[in-house]
Amino acid sequence: MEDILRPIYQERASHPNTLAIVMIEKRNETSPLTDNLDVALLVIVSEMNHPLYVKHYEYDDKKASLTVMSKDDVKKSILLGTNRRMVDWILNGKVLFDRNEYIAELVERLRTFPFSERKLKMGIEFAKLIRRYLEGKVFFESNQLLDTYNHIVHALHHLARLEVIDRGFYPEVTVWNQVKQIEPQIYKLYKELIEGEESLEKRLELLFLASDFLIHSKTEVGAGHILSIMSERDSWYFHELYQHPELQHYSVDLSVLLEFLVEKKYVSIERQQTKGKGVFHRVYFVDKKC
Repeated sequence: MEDILRPIYQERASHPNTLAIVMIEKRNETSPLTDNLDVALLVIVSEMNHPLYVKHYEYDDKKASLTVMSKDDVKKSILLGTNRRMVDWILNGKVLFDRNEYIAELVERLRTFPFSERKLKMGIEFAKLIRRYLEGKVFFESNQLLDTYNHIVHALHHLARLEVIDRGFYPEVTVWNQVKQIEPQIYKLYKELIEGEESLEKRLELLFLASDFLIHSKTEVGAGHILSIMSERDSWYFHELYQHPELQHYSVDLSVLLEFLVEKKYVSIERQQTKGKGVFHRVYFVDKKC
């Protein structure tokens, strides 16, 4: 298949805008990694006018895809986890073209996982964890057990990813294989939820009790990124936090995370009078007692 695709990727390699080309081959009969195609080609370019460009090809009984992404979008997808396959593609794909060792440097960055990126990624995962967990609690209190189950599985997944990142690794698609080795306690919670013999209501009730403790124990690590940013100034309006270049990555989860930190007394509130009688602005600041 590589020989068949060579004219296609060699043409791309000749462009001065192209930084790298990686080939990912289908490993199993069912292969979400390549969208069930036989081969996926990833072309990384310096810049492009649109975020993603994908073409599909067919030759005899073989199928292939060509994905073109800018280096900024590759970095963003790795950082935010918007394309979980990207880390696998970069680490395990076959490098067909590498201008100025771009891929070699990216692989090294993935393996070393710089602390600044780690803190941001942990913050994003922690914010998603809080939202899923609190939404699950609401469903549980209204006896919507299947919706509770769905949210808590997602919450555990974010907790697992948070633990993997905290240990200095990028979460892989098979994150539970990682967690089984790194933090058996979280893995055990997950197994008990999905395989336990007790009623679903009882399993969820026990999991909420255990998760309360785990989330509390992870708050300083998970919220370290946002708290360090907030410590740079005496106070913040919410829109100022939301517009911060790094906190923009938290998206809709920023508000629920901030309210959680207020409840847990990591962040304090000062009220400022508005023009409306009895209406106040909320101003946030890091509690110096923490």
